[in-house]
Amino acid sequence: MTANTIHLREWLARRRGVALADYDALWGWSVRNVPDFWQAIWDYFEIESPSRCESILSGPVMPGTHWFAGTQVNYAAQVLRHVDAGRRADVPAIVFRNERLQREGRSLEIDWPELERQTAAVAGALSALGVLKGDRVAAYLPNTPEAVVAFLACASIGAIWSMCAPDMGVATVCDRFKQITPKVLIACDGTVYGGKVLRRDAQVAELLASLPSAETLIRVPCLKDATGESIDMKIDAGRWTGTVVPWRECVASRVPRAPDAVPFENPLWIVYSSGTTGLPKPIVHGHGGVMLEMLKLHRFHLDLNPSAQSRDRLHWYSSTGWVMWNLQVSALLNGTTICLYDGSPAYPGLEVLWRYAADVNATFLGAGAAYYLNCLKSGLEPKSFAPVSQLKALGSTGSPLPAEGYRWGDKSVRDGIWWCVISGGTDLASAFLGGTPELPTIPGEMQRRCLGADVQAWNEKGEPVVDDVGELVCVQPMPSMPLRFWGDEDGSRYQQSYFDLFPGVWRHGDWLKITPAGGAIVYGRSDATLNRHGHRLGTSEIYSAVEADEDVLDSLVVDLEFLGRKSCMPLFVVLRDGAQLDEALATRLRERIRSGVSPRFVPDEIHAVPEIPRTLTGKKQELPVKKLLLGRKIEDVVNKDACANPGAFTWFEEYARRRS
Repeated sequence: MTANTIHLREWLARRRGVALADYDALWGWSVRNVPDFWQAIWDYFEIESPSRCESILSGPVMPGTHWFAGTQVNYAAQVLRHVDAGRRADVPAIVFRNERLQREGRSLEIDWPELERQTAAVAGALSALGVLKGDRVAAYLPNTPEAVVAFLACASIGAIWSMCAPDMGVATVCDRFKQITPKVLIACDGTVYGGKVLRRDAQVAELLASLPSAETLIRVPCLKDATGESIDMKIDAGRWTGTVVPWRECVASRVPRAPDAVPFENPLWIVYSSGTTGLPKPIVHGHGGVMLEMLKLHRFHLDLNPSAQSRDRLHWYSSTGWVMWNLQVSALLNGTTICLYDGSPAYPGLEVLWRYAADVNATFLGAGAAYYLNCLKSGLEPKSFAPVSQLKALGSTGSPLPAEGYRWGDKSVRDGIWWCVISGGTDLASAFLGGTPELPTIPGEMQRRCLGADVQAWNEKGEPVVDDVGELVCVQPMPSMPLRFWGDEDGSRYQQSYFDLFPGVWRHGDWLKITPAGGAIVYGRSDATLNRHGHRLGTSEIYSAVEADEDVLDSLVVDLEFLGRKSCMPLFVVLRDGAQLDEALATRLRERIRSGVSPRFVPDEIHAVPEIPRTLTGKKQELPVKKLLLGRKIEDVVNKDACANPGAFTWFEEYARRRS
């Protein structure tokens, strides 16, 4: 099948008279002609507006750029454009399983007309509850169809959506939702994860007590779906006196309701930075910018087509607390079926996602890089137990995927499978780096910079470099860059977050190398840089070398510069069951770093630890560990409620005490 980036070049030649020989020529044209490129994306996807576009781009200055002034769109309207095609092709919009349904071997499917009906019903219910354009609707929900419907309904009336996962602690959720003063809270009674029932009625009551702006609770019975038993949510009415509305009442209506046209930059959702240090940033993205970026990303960089044409089905494993949930749901903009899974990716074993993907005929499976590396370490071979031949691509993000991960996919899933490795983030609600199946895959590299993303690697002087590691910057605006941070009235926090180092240029906080051939390698976060006697290195190269050892499951390295004391670079490793950190293993790991990275970065110490602290989105918490070991108090460097495994810090706290 011809790559969609080739189709785009053919369309540009036919419709615009722009002849572009290959992907690199297409990318170059897209960043030299930014307004023309985004107008072409608008026209390619036949976006409609009841009002005329006054200007595509107000100017190249960041921040403060405005897009498609005068136009009116709606994210939900773009999704629901695919209803008729989906009905004719008899393809679902959503396929869903949780741990119980997976165990029973059956799926819940929602077709496109039913998605339209439920969206209209919940939109009508929200309007009846007094929710107006610009009001915030907060959700505390797992990865279920109800979450998708509620989001689309919110978008449909121009309200602003924001969601946290129910496995997040109450304090963490309050840190987010209190900043945005929601009018409505949509919450579950609980969820099931790793075979364990997690009741959430007490947590919801606590949330409501902390959110005086919330006038209504919409109660979603997720535990009934997960366990087969109905469990009533009990709310302490003494602490909160608002209205409780059951989900079934919200979704019951059959009265049609079309989405409202809103200005291109009308806020769509609020997502959050990790919040592991300090209060999380509430990042506001707009309808039009997200819509254009996601259409571009799904069609040309994930190479997905409408299911009515190709039967493409996307599953990207994510919780609702990660922006990858937003990315997966946004495949509906493209008319692609989305396959949701609510549960642990490792219960009852790592094979569960592969079996799920095979059962629901997913053509694209995405996950965090850590998941694939765990599969590799465990010796998992999906092709030996699941019919995965329908998979045309594997997607990866969250952290750099080392070369051995790519090779594992070729060996254990399918020879020559396309690795769609992307890098962007919550801040952008899209990707800076990605690829296309028209290009060769080089293990350890992302194929190219994304269309319309003028990404460069800059040295400390603010000069672009090639074949050298520099700061990842974006020198021209993209439509899905944040409109603002909620509550950041003067824009100072936004300015400091991305434009402090290079004024007018987006600095993302990653180490990047652009290869001479045009590929891209991300070396980890630039604020966790290793600096050994003036030589700087991203941490991912250490991890690639160390985690290639069969005895090492995970690792973390920090560079400690002490005032008046000799610097120290300790390496922390999580070992497989039965392995011991003896002198032989320590010597082997040092040699891997010496020969595979550089003798300058051989660690001063190596310690075995029970686990590596990670954020809720799976990123290693290098900076909090570094600050802790430099003498900061744990409560000053990390919010444990915003961690996936807060208990992992216990070992490091004790280690810090021993060092002091």
